[in-house]
Amino acid sequence: MDHVRRQTLPPSKLVYAVVKSTDLPDDVPEEVMVICSEPGLPIQRNAALKAVMHACDIVAFFDDDFVPSSFCIEGIDSFFRLYSDVVAANGTILADGINSAGIGFGEAIELVSQHDKRPRGKPVVLGELGGLYGCNMVYRVAAIGEERFDEELPLYAWQEDIDFAARVGRRGRVVKTNAFCGVHQGVKGARLPGVRLGYSQVVNPIYLKRKGTLSGPEAAKLIFKNMLMNHARCCFPEPWIDRLGRCKGNWLAIFDVILRRDHPKNILALRR
Repeated sequence: MDHVRRQTLPPSKLVYAVVKSTDLPDDVPEEVMVICSEPGLPIQRNAALKAVMHACDIVAFFDDDFVPSSFCIEGIDSFFRLYSDVVAANGTILADGINSAGIGFGEAIELVSQHDKRPRGKPVVLGELGGLYGCNMVYRVAAIGEERFDEELPLYAWQEDIDFAARVGRRGRVVKTNAFCGVHQGVKGARLPGVRLGYSQVVNPIYLKRKGTLSGPEAAKLIFKNMLMNHARCCFPEPWIDRLGRCKGNWLAIFDVILRRDHPKNILALRR
């Protein structure tokens, strides 16, 4: 709510997509829509999307550890008015804690505050993308149509953002822009445990390749890059990453692929 109050252009509708009411802060205003659903990123995103599909032209998905610039919504509005052929976009990440221990909330606020003091440039397209980074992704509702996030990808649903953007991207350009920005803290608490994530790192790209939303070379690159990193660092892992668990998950997935019984939902039966 603090982020929203700082916006130079307030959103026409704000939705919290949560699993249970205890996930919410104590001071949720009455005008905020709260959607409770089963756990899982695609399930929660779909529940929120259903609530705004017929009320908005543009929908933005921000993770709860994304700290947006005060000009974020104003920038989104300007950008999508200027570029009618763009159906989806990522903003600029000022700093990302996903590959480190994470960025503290105070530090994230300070980084955004310092950025907002600088002169703002004209909104432009910085590059074309094949998929979007889920912490800050924005879609033109008309381009979404009947597409929904794939609920066959459970829980943290690794690569669900890439899959959805690839499908919506068949109707127009998917891009990166300077029009909106923020800091992704990369909070570790809500992410998949090591074994489950390691399994998803192998099986999810294969699943998306079969769907046609990820090419064979892209899927192979994702799988081998993550397996190599997990095995290279398993003896001296980062304190915030369960590398040994990820390695175990990688190999459980490989055996399932060989036995032709692999599926993203198999992680629901894996021990944490």
